Amino acid sequence: MKNILTLLCLIIASSSFAQIKMHGIVKDSIGAPLELANIIAINKESNTLESYAISDANGKYMLSLGKNGTYNVQVSYIGLKSVDETIETKEEDITKNFSLLSDNSLDAVELTYEMPVTIKGDTLIYNADSFKNGTERKLEDVLKKLPGVEINADGQIEVEGKVVNKLMVNGKDFFDGDSKLATKNIPSNAVDKVQVLRNYAEVGQLSGVQNNQDNVAINIRLKEGKENFWFGNVTAGGGVAPSPNDELYLVQPKLFYYSPDYSINVIGDLNNTGEVALTGRDIRNFGGGFRRPSNSSGTSINLGDNGLRGLTSLSDAQSIQSKLGALNFSYSPNKALDLSGFVIYNSNRLNTRQESFVRYTNPELGIPDEETVQTGKEATNQGLAKFSARYKPNANNQLDYDILGRISDDSEVNNEYSSVIGNTNQLNEAKPFSINQNVNYYYTLNDNNIFAFEAQHLFKDEDPFYNALLVNDPTNNDDADRDAFDNTAEGLGLDRTQFGYDLNQDRRIKSNQLDAKLDYYNILNSKSNINLTLGTILSTQKFNSNIFQFLDDGTFYDPTANLTNADGDLLRNENDIEYNFSDVYLGVHYRLKTGKFTITPGFSVHAYGNKNTQFGETYEDNFFKILPDFETQIQFKKSESLTFRYNMQNSFTDVTSLAEGLVMNNYNSIQYGEPELQNALSHNLSLRYFSFNLFNYTNVFAMLNYNKNIDQIRSVTNFDNVIRTNTYFNSNFADESVNFFGRVQRTYGKLRASLGVNYNYSKNNQFIQDIRSVNESFSQSYTPELRTNFREAPNVSLKYQYRVSNTNQGANDTQFITNAPSIEFDAYIWDALTFRTDYSYTKQSSNVGPSDSYQTWNANLSYRKDKDAKWEYELRASNLLNIDSNLNNGSNNISVYSSETFVLPRFITFRLTYTL
Repeated sequence: MKNILTLLCLIIASSSFAQIKMHGIVKDSIGAPLELANIIAINKESNTLESYAISDANGKYMLSLGKNGTYNVQVSYIGLKSVDETIETKEEDITKNFSLLSDNSLDAVELTYEMPVTIKGDTLIYNADSFKNGTERKLEDVLKKLPGVEINADGQIEVEGKVVNKLMVNGKDFFDGDSKLATKNIPSNAVDKVQVLRNYAEVGQLSGVQNNQDNVAINIRLKEGKENFWFGNVTAGGGVAPSPNDELYLVQPKLFYYSPDYSINVIGDLNNTGEVALTGRDIRNFGGGFRRPSNSSGTSINLGDNGLRGLTSLSDAQSIQSKLGALNFSYSPNKALDLSGFVIYNSNRLNTRQESFVRYTNPELGIPDEETVQTGKEATNQGLAKFSARYKPNANNQLDYDILGRISDDSEVNNEYSSVIGNTNQLNEAKPFSINQNVNYYYTLNDNNIFAFEAQHLFKDEDPFYNALLVNDPTNNDDADRDAFDNTAEGLGLDRTQFGYDLNQDRRIKSNQLDAKLDYYNILNSKSNINLTLGTILSTQKFNSNIFQFLDDGTFYDPTANLTNADGDLLRNENDIEYNFSDVYLGVHYRLKTGKFTITPGFSVHAYGNKNTQFGETYEDNFFKILPDFETQIQFKKSESLTFRYNMQNSFTDVTSLAEGLVMNNYNSIQYGEPELQNALSHNLSLRYFSFNLFNYTNVFAMLNYNKNIDQIRSVTNFDNVIRTNTYFNSNFADESVNFFGRVQRTYGKLRASLGVNYNYSKNNQFIQDIRSVNESFSQSYTPELRTNFREAPNVSLKYQYRVSNTNQGANDTQFITNAPSIEFDAYIWDALTFRTDYSYTKQSSNVGPSDSYQTWNANLSYRKDKDAKWEYELRASNLLNIDSNLNNGSNNISVYSSETFVLPRFITFRLTYTL
């Protein structure tokens, strides 16, 4: 790392010490400063763009130029005659003012180069070619180089700290705005402009009456010649894995067609190299552009997720086989009607292995330490299909309809060896499906009255099945050293005379939910409007489950539980419950603009009703609640604002937390619900600041959140050995959390520097075996990064993450420290070779165990005759150091743990890409 730092410092020094500054003020003919004037400097020797600037609110600009050079400086402003002057630099900085004159003929100087960045209202436009150096292959390679744009750890695009929730290509939705599919597949050489649409309004009729400051969209403009022609690329490759019986393969067609009337996008992926386009989690989170009408009503109801959880990261797998087929289309038969949709099929096959150790920190609980070894196979088959129609005959009417269907066939086979329980084989299966429909109608009566109706219906059917085969010696049931699972088996009412427990659980959860509202906007004047909302949420959930046992002779046994709840009532091994929820609400909001302030106070009045019926008993609760909310925004200038928000929220749980019968999450995790659970109330406050200054290329974003939960739904956990049983209740003790995130980014010539900081504090009340404890945790992380952006020379990105996590568990305090430096390097050599490599090193130390570390190193070398060549040849290597596992340590309120997750071995593949 020392050599890397030295190299980076030399690069920075060579690019900084040879620079001088040219600065001044751009004015109009009467001497008034011009904001957002464009200034570019072209090196006359190389005829390349050397530097650019955009004047600030005071007309100031600043260019970075080389010493002893000659430059053509061009200054332009919409509606004024451009200026074109030749500037010769010496050894000292230059002060130079410009005055732009009116010119009705607009016979402006022809600009040799486009501005890399321009601003038009709320739209920020990046000229992609200004940031490319030839090593880019996908859209994400371009976006990473744009000031103010980030690709986060989940592959999502962030602008000014806000996640981009819509992505379009030539104004047409790309897979309903999913940014990950776009960044991983759209070829970089097709991208002309990246348009960042801030304060984006999905419905133009509501743009003047709604606050859209959290809505950010990106529109990718294609290069000329890409319309009415197929473009894209097809990649095929292979290689040899460390195991002689495994051959690597990869086929990835990515084809696109755009015309003024319709578009077609086709993405395919077939490989076993671990390069998964979409994970199972990505598919489950693929919202298809749906947003709940009641999202800002103050009510939150959780319908639960009873499908297989799957892996959190595909880096946790030892082997991966992936298949993806995706088709997206749009068609506009006339100016009033737009049709669009997509079909996605995704299939993954994974082999996993994880070894872990858990040590419980409270000896009074009597829980033994546990070592486990888990090996598993996971298979997921997922399909999504969506159709959308938008009919807008005129500016006053818009009708939208969407339908999204999804279906899955998932299974997971797992073998777990526990030093306490012994050997256990497990099977999880689920075939859930859902249909989501959305109808919206927007009507503008006149200049002062707007109506909006939004309705969404969701039907979801989930059928998870669980099977566990556990060891049992029926001859020691009454011994002091009997099997660790025997007490749990006795509590479940199992037949303990069997040589092993064949334990099963069937579940079926059906959910129906209607979420609808009618909004009326009355525009009082140019500064204010009032919004009235009448809405409702109606949902029904039906839940059935049954725990049963197969005996050694193959017969079926339906046990009767011997466990009791806190009231001494005997629990059941089955559930049959219907849960109905209703919320009818009326909301009132007033929006006022005065000077730099936009103030939006409001409240909503809710009539709640929830009822659940199980085993012949009905539990019902009906009540009223007023939920206030408030927002104020201070717009200091066009690209600088401060926003404060407060809202009170009512949260309701799903049916599984109300079901009083036993539910098995796992053989060592059992729960039963509380039919009289009430809602949880929370106070939420946030403060957001952002500033984007193109004068000195500085981007600042900061967010502070505070959350306080009252009557939070909590669980009491009881342990029998390492097997836990949870039940739910409304806690009388408030939980609190505070988190802060901020990022500062600034460009110095060819160097971009950024610093991200994150602070999180939480205080939670934990209940273990009827003992309440307060668990306080505080974490802090710092992520500085330096990135160069040369057009000709190689580029380096150096990042360092430092994280400290402290947990206070009464008498037990734990601290974990993570140091994670990483470097990325790319070079475009001889206009034909592209070399890219990345390396990361992660070290974690703590006060409760030894230090652990792991590292990753990947590289690829590709050749194409020139930038316009059709064929490209690539040699790619992943996990060059052949590291077999990643290490992770952590803690919670009762234990500290460490885990070793085995990963993909070293892969070396050769690939051939043909570009259309």
